[in-house]
Amino acid sequence: MEITDIDEADIGKRIDLYLANNTEFSRVNIQRLIENEKILVNGKKIKVSYKIQKNDVIFIEIEEPKETSIIAQNIPLEILYEDKDIIIVNKPKGMVVHPANGNPDGTLVNAIMAICKDSLSGIGGEIRPGIVHRLDKDTSGAIIIAKNDIAHIKISEQIKNHQVEKTYIALVRGIVKENEATIDMPIGRSQKDRKKMAVNKNGKNAITHFKVIERFKNYTLLEIKIETGRTHQIRVHLTEIGYPIVGDSVYSNGKNEWNIQGQCLHAKSLKFKHPITGKEMFIEAPIPEYFEKIIQELKKS
Repeated sequence: MEITDIDEADIGKRIDLYLANNTEFSRVNIQRLIENEKILVNGKKIKVSYKIQKNDVIFIEIEEPKETSIIAQNIPLEILYEDKDIIIVNKPKGMVVHPANGNPDGTLVNAIMAICKDSLSGIGGEIRPGIVHRLDKDTSGAIIIAKNDIAHIKISEQIKNHQVEKTYIALVRGIVKENEATIDMPIGRSQKDRKKMAVNKNGKNAITHFKVIERFKNYTLLEIKIETGRTHQIRVHLTEIGYPIVGDSVYSNGKNEWNIQGQCLHAKSLKFKHPITGKEMFIEAPIPEYFEKIIQELKKS
Protein backbone atom coordinates (compact mmCIF):
# COMPACT_ATOMS: atom_id res chain seq x y z
CA MET A 1 0.00 0.00 0.00
CA GLU A 2 1.38 3.40 -1.01
CA ILE A 3 0.17 6.74 0.33
CA THR A 4 0.98 10.05 -1.36
CA ASP A 5 -0.72 13.47 -1.60
CA ILE A 6 -0.50 14.39 2.08
CA ASP A 7 -3.11 16.99 3.09
CA GLU A 8 -1.82 20.31 4.37
CA ALA A 9 -3.69 19.75 7.65
CA ASP A 10 -1.74 16.54 8.28
CA ILE A 11 1.77 17.97 7.84
CA GLY A 12 3.68 17.73 11.11
CA LYS A 13 1.52 14.95 12.59
CA ARG A 14 3.15 11.83 14.03
CA ILE A 15 3.10 9.08 11.45
CA ASP A 16 1.45 6.52 13.76
CA LEU A 17 -1.44 8.89 14.48
CA TYR A 18 -1.77 9.91 10.83
CA LEU A 19 -1.89 6.32 9.56
CA ALA A 20 -4.29 5.21 12.30
CA ASN A 21 -6.72 7.91 11.10
CA ASN A 22 -6.26 7.21 7.39
CA THR A 23 -5.99 3.42 7.13
CA GLU A 24 -7.79 0.39 8.54
CA PHE A 25 -4.88 -0.31 10.91
CA SER A 26 -4.94 0.52 14.62
CA ARG A 27 -2.27 2.75 16.13
CA VAL A 28 -0.79 -0.25 17.95
CA ASN A 29 -0.55 -2.19 14.68
CA ILE A 30 1.05 0.80 12.96
CA GLN A 31 3.67 1.06 15.69
CA ARG A 32 4.43 -2.66 15.39
CA LEU A 33 4.77 -2.40 11.61
CA ILE A 34 7.17 0.55 11.99
CA GLU A 35 9.28 -1.36 14.51
CA ASN A 36 9.42 -4.33 12.11
CA GLU A 37 10.43 -1.99 9.26
CA LYS A 38 7.25 -2.80 7.33
CA ILE A 39 6.53 0.93 6.92
CA LEU A 40 8.97 3.08 4.96
CA VAL A 41 8.91 6.78 4.16
CA ASN A 42 10.61 7.79 0.93
CA GLY A 43 12.17 4.33 0.86
CA LYS A 44 13.76 4.68 4.31
CA LYS A 45 12.93 3.20 7.72
CA ILE A 46 11.60 5.67 10.28
CA LYS A 47 10.83 5.94 13.99
CA VAL A 48 7.34 5.95 15.49
CA SER A 49 7.82 9.63 16.37
CA TYR A 50 8.48 10.65 12.75
CA LYS A 51 6.53 13.77 11.68
CA ILE A 52 4.76 13.76 8.31
CA GLN A 53 6.18 16.05 5.60
CA LYS A 54 4.37 17.45 2.54
CA ASN A 55 5.93 15.35 -0.24
CA ASP A 56 6.36 12.13 1.71
CA VAL A 57 5.67 8.81 0.02
CA ILE A 58 4.59 6.26 2.63
CA PHE A 59 4.83 2.58 1.82
CA ILE A 60 3.11 -0.04 3.99
CA GLU A 61 3.97 -3.69 3.44
CA ILE A 62 0.70 -5.53 3.95
CA GLU A 63 1.14 -8.70 5.96
CA GLU A 64 -0.77 -11.55 4.35
CA PRO A 65 -3.24 -13.21 6.73
CA LYS A 66 -2.25 -16.65 7.84
CA GLU A 67 -4.13 -19.10 5.67
CA THR A 68 -5.93 -21.91 7.41
CA SER A 69 -7.68 -24.97 6.13
CA ILE A 70 -11.42 -24.32 5.92
CA ILE A 71 -13.81 -27.18 6.66
CA ALA A 72 -17.06 -27.51 4.73
CA GLN A 73 -19.95 -27.62 7.20
CA ASN A 74 -23.53 -28.63 6.54
CA ILE A 75 -25.18 -25.47 7.84
CA PRO A 76 -28.69 -24.71 6.48
CA LEU A 77 -28.82 -21.61 4.27
CA GLU A 78 -31.69 -19.95 2.42
CA ILE A 79 -30.58 -19.78 -1.23
CA LEU A 80 -32.20 -16.86 -3.08
CA TYR A 81 -30.57 -17.48 -6.46
CA GLU A 82 -27.95 -19.82 -7.91
CA ASP A 83 -26.37 -20.56 -11.29
CA LYS A 84 -22.93 -21.73 -12.45
CA ASP A 85 -21.35 -18.31 -11.79
CA ILE A 86 -22.89 -16.89 -8.62
CA ILE A 87 -24.93 -17.86 -5.60
CA ILE A 88 -26.94 -15.40 -3.51
CA VAL A 89 -28.07 -16.34 -0.02
CA ASN A 90 -30.08 -14.76 2.78
CA LYS A 91 -27.44 -14.61 5.51
CA PRO A 92 -28.99 -15.07 8.96
CA LYS A 93 -28.28 -12.69 11.81
CA GLY A 94 -25.49 -13.98 14.06
CA MET A 95 -23.48 -15.62 11.27
CA VAL A 96 -19.97 -14.35 10.52
CA VAL A 97 -19.15 -14.16 6.79
CA HIS A 98 -15.69 -15.75 6.88
CA PRO A 99 -13.38 -17.35 9.48
CA ALA A 100 -11.32 -14.99 11.63
CA ASN A 101 -9.91 -14.81 15.14
CA GLY A 102 -12.60 -16.03 17.54
CA ASN A 103 -14.72 -17.48 14.70
CA PRO A 104 -12.77 -20.39 13.21
CA ASP A 105 -15.85 -22.14 11.83
CA GLY A 106 -19.63 -21.97 11.63
CA THR A 107 -19.29 -19.13 9.11
CA LEU A 108 -20.99 -18.39 5.81
CA VAL A 109 -17.86 -19.61 4.00
CA ASN A 110 -18.02 -22.97 5.82
CA ALA A 111 -21.66 -23.35 4.79
CA ILE A 112 -21.10 -22.25 1.18
CA MET A 113 -18.21 -24.69 0.77
CA ALA A 114 -20.56 -27.56 1.64
CA ILE A 115 -23.02 -26.37 -1.01
CA CYS A 116 -20.61 -25.41 -3.81
CA LYS A 117 -17.81 -27.90 -3.13
CA ASP A 118 -14.78 -26.76 -5.16
CA SER A 119 -16.77 -24.32 -7.30
CA LEU A 120 -15.82 -20.99 -5.68
CA SER A 121 -13.57 -18.15 -6.82
CA GLY A 122 -10.06 -18.17 -5.39
CA ILE A 123 -9.39 -14.44 -5.46
CA GLY A 124 -10.30 -13.95 -1.80
CA GLY A 125 -7.73 -16.55 -0.75
CA GLU A 126 -8.25 -19.71 1.23
CA ILE A 127 -10.05 -18.03 4.12
CA ARG A 128 -12.45 -16.00 1.93
CA PRO A 129 -13.26 -18.11 -1.14
CA GLY A 130 -16.02 -16.54 -3.23
CA ILE A 131 -16.53 -13.58 -0.89
CA VAL A 132 -17.07 -10.39 -2.90
CA HIS A 133 -18.65 -8.19 -0.22
CA ARG A 134 -19.60 -8.59 3.42
CA LEU A 135 -22.36 -8.06 5.94
CA ASP A 136 -21.77 -7.54 9.67
CA LYS A 137 -22.27 -10.59 11.87
CA ASP A 138 -25.57 -9.30 13.23
CA THR A 139 -26.87 -7.90 9.94
CA SER A 140 -29.04 -10.31 7.97
CA GLY A 141 -29.88 -10.37 4.30
CA ALA A 142 -28.80 -10.82 0.70
CA ILE A 143 -25.13 -11.43 -0.07
CA ILE A 144 -23.44 -12.45 -3.35
CA ILE A 145 -20.82 -15.22 -3.53
CA ALA A 146 -18.77 -15.72 -6.73
CA LYS A 147 -18.24 -19.24 -8.03
CA ASN A 148 -15.35 -18.37 -10.34
CA ASP A 149 -12.66 -15.71 -10.70
CA ILE A 150 -14.25 -13.96 -13.69
CA ALA A 151 -17.54 -13.51 -11.84
CA HIS A 152 -15.62 -12.30 -8.78
CA ILE A 153 -13.71 -9.66 -10.77
CA LYS A 154 -16.83 -8.43 -12.60
CA ILE A 155 -18.94 -8.12 -9.44
CA SER A 156 -16.06 -6.39 -7.63
CA GLU A 157 -15.85 -3.86 -10.47
CA GLN A 158 -19.57 -3.13 -10.21
CA ILE A 159 -19.29 -2.61 -6.46
CA LYS A 160 -16.27 -0.33 -6.89
CA ASN A 161 -18.13 1.72 -9.51
CA HIS A 162 -21.28 1.97 -7.31
CA GLN A 163 -23.28 -0.09 -9.83
CA VAL A 164 -24.62 -2.58 -7.27
CA GLU A 165 -27.69 -1.09 -5.62
CA LYS A 166 -27.97 -2.35 -2.05
CA THR A 167 -31.21 -1.64 -0.21
CA TYR A 168 -31.59 -2.21 3.53
CA ILE A 169 -34.36 -1.79 6.07
CA ALA A 170 -33.68 -0.73 9.64
CA LEU A 171 -35.76 -0.12 12.73
CA VAL A 172 -34.42 2.85 14.68
CA ARG A 173 -35.17 4.38 18.04
CA GLY A 174 -36.88 7.77 17.86
CA ILE A 175 -39.26 9.34 15.37
CA VAL A 176 -37.41 10.52 12.26
CA LYS A 177 -38.85 13.88 11.17
CA GLU A 178 -37.62 14.00 7.58
CA ASN A 179 -39.46 11.82 5.06
CA GLU A 180 -36.16 11.27 3.29
CA ALA A 181 -32.61 12.59 3.59
CA THR A 182 -28.96 11.95 2.81
CA ILE A 183 -26.19 11.56 5.36
CA ASP A 184 -22.82 12.62 3.94
CA MET A 185 -20.24 12.22 6.72
CA PRO A 186 -16.75 10.65 6.50
CA ILE A 187 -16.16 7.52 8.55
CA GLY A 188 -12.91 6.33 10.08
CA ARG A 189 -11.57 4.42 13.03
CA SER A 190 -12.83 5.81 16.36
CA GLN A 191 -10.09 7.63 18.27
CA LYS A 192 -11.76 6.73 21.57
CA ASP A 193 -12.25 3.01 20.88
CA ARG A 194 -10.14 1.37 18.17
CA LYS A 195 -12.64 -1.48 17.84
CA LYS A 196 -15.32 0.93 16.67
CA MET A 197 -15.86 3.18 13.67
CA ALA A 198 -16.98 6.78 13.96
CA VAL A 199 -17.73 9.93 11.99
CA ASN A 200 -14.24 11.34 11.56
CA LYS A 201 -13.22 14.38 9.47
CA ASN A 202 -10.07 12.49 8.49
CA GLY A 203 -12.03 9.36 7.57
CA LYS A 204 -13.18 8.05 4.19
CA ASN A 205 -16.09 9.49 2.23
CA ALA A 206 -19.39 7.82 3.24
CA ILE A 207 -22.87 8.51 1.85
CA THR A 208 -26.13 7.01 3.11
CA HIS A 209 -29.62 7.77 1.75
CA PHE A 210 -32.74 6.94 3.74
CA LYS A 211 -36.49 7.38 3.55
CA VAL A 212 -39.21 6.68 6.07
CA ILE A 213 -41.31 3.57 5.47
CA GLU A 214 -43.44 3.95 8.57
CA ARG A 215 -43.43 5.82 11.89
CA PHE A 216 -44.49 4.14 15.11
CA LYS A 217 -44.65 5.26 18.72
CA ASN A 218 -40.98 5.98 19.62
CA TYR A 219 -39.64 4.08 16.58
CA THR A 220 -39.22 4.53 12.83
CA LEU A 221 -38.84 1.97 10.06
CA LEU A 222 -36.42 3.14 7.36
CA GLU A 223 -35.43 2.08 3.86
CA ILE A 224 -31.73 2.73 3.30
CA LYS A 225 -29.48 2.83 0.23
CA ILE A 226 -25.74 3.32 0.43
CA GLU A 227 -23.40 4.79 -2.17
CA THR A 228 -20.30 3.67 -0.28
CA GLY A 229 -19.58 0.54 1.73
CA ARG A 230 -17.62 1.67 4.77
CA THR A 231 -17.36 -0.63 7.77
CA HIS A 232 -20.49 -0.27 9.95
CA GLN A 233 -21.57 2.68 7.76
CA ILE A 234 -25.34 2.54 8.28
CA ARG A 235 -25.04 1.89 12.01
CA VAL A 236 -22.54 4.73 12.53
CA HIS A 237 -24.44 7.25 10.41
CA LEU A 238 -27.84 6.63 12.00
CA THR A 239 -26.38 6.78 15.51
CA GLU A 240 -24.58 10.03 14.64
CA ILE A 241 -27.85 11.77 13.68
CA GLY A 242 -29.58 10.52 16.83
CA TYR A 243 -31.48 7.45 15.58
CA PRO A 244 -29.56 4.31 16.64
CA ILE A 245 -30.68 0.97 15.27
CA VAL A 246 -32.70 -1.15 17.69
CA GLY A 247 -30.56 -3.89 19.25
CA ASP A 248 -27.19 -2.44 18.22
CA SER A 249 -25.03 -3.15 21.26
CA VAL A 250 -21.98 -1.37 19.80
CA TYR A 251 -23.33 1.98 18.62
CA SER A 252 -26.24 2.42 21.02
CA ASN A 253 -26.95 1.07 24.50
CA GLY A 254 -28.43 -2.00 22.83
CA LYS A 255 -31.51 -1.96 25.04
CA ASN A 256 -34.89 -2.72 23.51
CA GLU A 257 -38.24 -3.82 24.78
CA TRP A 258 -38.01 -7.05 22.75
CA ASN A 259 -34.67 -8.03 24.33
CA ILE A 260 -33.19 -9.08 20.97
CA GLN A 261 -29.50 -9.69 20.38
CA GLY A 262 -28.04 -7.83 17.40
CA GLN A 263 -29.36 -4.93 15.36
CA CYS A 264 -32.62 -4.73 13.41
CA LEU A 265 -30.81 -4.17 10.11
CA HIS A 266 -31.57 -6.31 7.07
CA ALA A 267 -30.09 -6.25 3.54
CA LYS A 268 -33.45 -6.44 1.78
CA SER A 269 -32.43 -6.47 -1.88
CA LEU A 270 -29.62 -6.36 -4.43
CA LYS A 271 -29.85 -4.87 -7.93
CA PHE A 272 -26.93 -5.49 -10.31
CA LYS A 273 -25.94 -6.87 -13.68
CA HIS A 274 -25.12 -10.55 -13.93
CA PRO A 275 -21.30 -10.69 -14.12
CA ILE A 276 -21.28 -13.04 -17.13
CA THR A 277 -24.55 -12.58 -19.04
CA GLY A 278 -25.06 -8.88 -18.29
CA LYS A 279 -28.71 -9.55 -17.44
CA GLU A 280 -30.34 -7.13 -14.97
CA MET A 281 -30.71 -8.94 -11.64
CA PHE A 282 -33.01 -8.01 -8.75
CA ILE A 283 -32.90 -10.31 -5.75
CA GLU A 284 -34.94 -9.85 -2.57
CA ALA A 285 -34.31 -11.44 0.81
CA PRO A 286 -37.35 -12.07 3.04
CA ILE A 287 -37.31 -10.18 6.32
CA PRO A 288 -36.33 -12.41 9.29
CA GLU A 289 -39.24 -13.67 11.36
CA TYR A 290 -38.13 -11.88 14.55
CA PHE A 291 -37.90 -8.55 12.65
CA GLU A 292 -41.32 -8.98 11.02
CA LYS A 293 -42.85 -9.86 14.39
CA ILE A 294 -41.53 -6.63 15.94
CA ILE A 295 -42.94 -4.59 13.04
CA GLN A 296 -46.36 -6.19 13.45
CA GLU A 297 -46.32 -5.51 17.22
CA LEU A 298 -45.47 -1.85 16.57
CA LYS A 299 -48.33 -1.55 14.07
CA LYS A 300 -50.73 -2.60 16.85
CA SER A 301 -49.38 -0.12 19.42
